[in-house]
Amino acid sequence: MNLSDITTHKSYNLAFLLLTGTIIYNLLEGLIAVWQGLSAGSISLVGFGFDSIIEVSASAVVLWHLIKARGGVSECVLEKREQFARRFVGFTFIALALYVGSQAAVNLWTHRTPEESMVGIILAILSLVIMPLLARWKIKIAKNLGSEALEMEAKETICCAYLSLILLVGLGANALLGWWWADPAAGLVMTPWLLREGLEGIKGEQCCGK
Repeated sequence: MNLSDITTHKSYNLAFLLLTGTIIYNLLEGLIAVWQGLSAGSISLVGFGFDSIIEVSASAVVLWHLIKARGGVSECVLEKREQFARRFVGFTFIALALYVGSQAAVNLWTHRTPEESMVGIILAILSLVIMPLLARWKIKIAKNLGSEALEMEAKETICCAYLSLILLVGLGANALLGWWWADPAAGLVMTPWLLREGLEGIKGEQCCGK
């Protein structure tokens, strides 16, 4: 095994570890957020939880793709799987954009005030710390492996950090300043970025000379 093979082997192992960690963290975060959001009547917290669950599915598909890629397949098959994984993540971006945008618009229209939740604040702070670190490592590994799917999944991890900030600012601004509109306004600002990333992932590049 030459140096290049060793580096690739280590990159795959680190990618598996990072994706598995992302799945476990987001699953726990999503279940806790939905449970606490329903208990507190907080739509923003419930939305944050469903976002985490969406990200679990995206991470799982990319993990499956990398496991298959490591097993050794033809270049054409590898490209097709890469394209499928990239497009799947792209569709999850679109779904997330539609949810965030529609929820933000409804909350602005109805003047719905975000509910205070200490658990929600703690989850948001944890994600603001953990998610950027995970994303940074995944982007680095994605470039080493030449995996656009992993790079897109890392961008969705960055999105989770942004949503955490939105949740934290929304709850904090409402609790401290009475700015009920801060949470939905931030969500509307974020929606175009989500749509752009999703469309880029779905379009991507054609594989196998097609």
